[in-house]
Amino acid sequence: MGPHVRALAARVAGAEAVTILLTHGHRDHAGAAGPLAALIDAPVWGPEALLAGALRVDRTIAHGDEVHTDHGVLEAVHTPGHTPEHLCFRWPDADALFVGDLLLGEGDTTWVAEYPGCVADYLDSLGRVRALGVSVLYPAHGPELREVDRALDRFEGHRRRRIEQVAAALREAPGADLDDLLDRVYGTELPSSVRNAAKRSLGALVDFVRGVRGVRSESGDA
Repeated sequence: MGPHVRALAARVAGAEAVTILLTHGHRDHAGAAGPLAALIDAPVWGPEALLAGALRVDRTIAHGDEVHTDHGVLEAVHTPGHTPEHLCFRWPDADALFVGDLLLGEGDTTWVAEYPGCVADYLDSLGRVRALGVSVLYPAHGPELREVDRALDRFEGHRRRRIEQVAAALREAPGADLDDLLDRVYGTELPSSVRNAAKRSLGALVDFVRGVRGVRSESGDA
């Protein structure tokens, strides 16, 4: 059991009751849930999809479910894109939203390459968060985001610029494979340490662009 688990346990020592909420199943978020739950005798609540991954979830939660705490109600908001099951938690009493990995506290991008359709889901989820009109976002990584619209614009703008780059590359070289497209979109100086991740992200973008083209073609607009 790592020192970070013991540190978390120490922070809630003396609490009448503790519930562990999971936004999604990535190891850096859910990996310590079991050991922490055992240490402090707390239930783990999270998206139903986590059960398929053999993670301990004592209660499944979905969009619209409420979690009652000593600081007010938290409302689950389904925000797929980073993962298909990803949840955010709205905290109405503080006009805030815990956003997990949907946005990060720094930069302008997060991982969106996990499953087919993730790019479309991600853009939809950003729109869903925008519609909530909260005044602060609490990401799982990095500092809070108090300029909410600017943060959403930044992350959405980055994704849409990549979409435009991929669409342009496919117009120029419709038969190009992912390795060729990777050089066209990310440049030939891309470090080898991030090449595989960039290739997966590119593949998701290509699928999105081709899917949009297919819809337009079927509707006679292409």
